[in-house]
Amino acid sequence: MTAISRRTFLRQSASAAALASLQPALRANPLGQPIGSQTYPHRQRIKDGDFAGLCKDMAALGIGSLELCSPAYAEFAGLADGKQTRKIVEDHGLRCPSAHFELEELRKRQPQAIAWAHDIGMTQMGTASLDGHVENGETTMDIVKRAAEEYNRIGEAAAKAGMQQFLHDERFEMSKVEGRLTYEVLLELLDPKLVKMQFQMSAMRAVGDPVMYFTKYPGRFLSMHLQGVDLSAPAPGAAPGQGGRGRGGRGAGLAVGKDNLDWPKIFSAAKTGGVKNYFIEQNWDLTVQSAAYLKSLTF
Repeated sequence: MTAISRRTFLRQSASAAALASLQPALRANPLGQPIGSQTYPHRQRIKDGDFAGLCKDMAALGIGSLELCSPAYAEFAGLADGKQTRKIVEDHGLRCPSAHFELEELRKRQPQAIAWAHDIGMTQMGTASLDGHVENGETTMDIVKRAAEEYNRIGEAAAKAGMQQFLHDERFEMSKVEGRLTYEVLLELLDPKLVKMQFQMSAMRAVGDPVMYFTKYPGRFLSMHLQGVDLSAPAPGAAPGQGGRGRGGRGAGLAVGKDNLDWPKIFSAAKTGGVKNYFIEQNWDLTVQSAAYLKSLTF
């Protein structure tokens, strides 16, 4: 057995300790990306002028990535100075790759929206829904086609500015058209290069299994919104959800990991789907619980 000096032993021990200290951090970042949070559930703090305090509290939880809403959302109007907003985000060790924008904003003021996103350092711009007309849970193919054509044009303009456009899923996307789910039809009509998708976990009882989508449509999904979901509960249908923005299918208050979803399987499939970011979208208490679970997740 070869003897080693005390100095070498101490150096090797320090290196091993440093490596060990990295393991929790590695486990705390499913997909190799920092844990994220959509800030919409915490919008009152932003409206009250406490965005810096929110960033500080998020960082303390182990959150590393934020998704904002644009200043067109009334509660986010105080973040209209993109460069100042970026400074606050980065001063707390966070990043902000993504935001939601009002569809009307993208229709009428897309260049200004893109400029704001650039100032913050974003690369992804999305909207909650294409907001097509729905009656009794049904829409028409003409409405779906017009919505997809318009959003492809929005996505093309975004791409020219170095942005990736994405679509969330809400009431319109969860409607039916000619016996099919509108969401599935949109996946066929939207240009896969110009428009990626953001999967809303709490909508899965209406939209379907995320593992199926991620596997069937590789490369189509850019990000996820995370909520705990009770699969034994009845599907919510296409009615507007809690908390504004027409969020049909929002979870009823379960933290991620406190539900009956197979999260390791979901994250593994998400790699196939092309998912780059994931954002907890829950109230503060549930965000605390969900972040703790995600930090402990191994697969």
